[in-house]
Amino acid sequence: QVQLVESGGGSVQAGGSLRLSCAASGYTVSRYCMGWFRQAPGKGREEVARIGSGGSTVYADSVKGRFTISQDNAKNTLYLQMNSLKPDDTAMYYCAADSKRAYCSVLPMSTDYWGQGTQVTVSS
Repeated sequence: QVQLVESGGGSVQAGGSLRLSCAASGYTVSRYCMGWFRQAPGKGREEVARIGSGGSTVYADSVKGRFTISQDNAKNTLYLQMNSLKPDDTAMYYCAADSKRAYCSVLPMSTDYWGQGTQVTVSS
């Protein structure tokens, strides 16, 4: 059974940093595409970043240069380092995992598994 457990959310002031973690069990983070998504109140869920098994990454324009997605294969954990946070980054952040596709630098990943989410709140 696949479980994805996020942690690391919190409240920060604009300009601050947070690092989100997504610990996986029943799933190997290095094998398929994984990603981070977010959903702000009253808005739809949007992709923030994704990473393929070869390490290739894709970012939403709104976070390029500020966020970095990475994975630690030894810890079987996905990360999202978020710097220069803005109030617009306030949202519930979810990690997601693909069960089939290893490469997703061109085509979007499939979101077959989801974590429960972690809240990020950025104040001005």
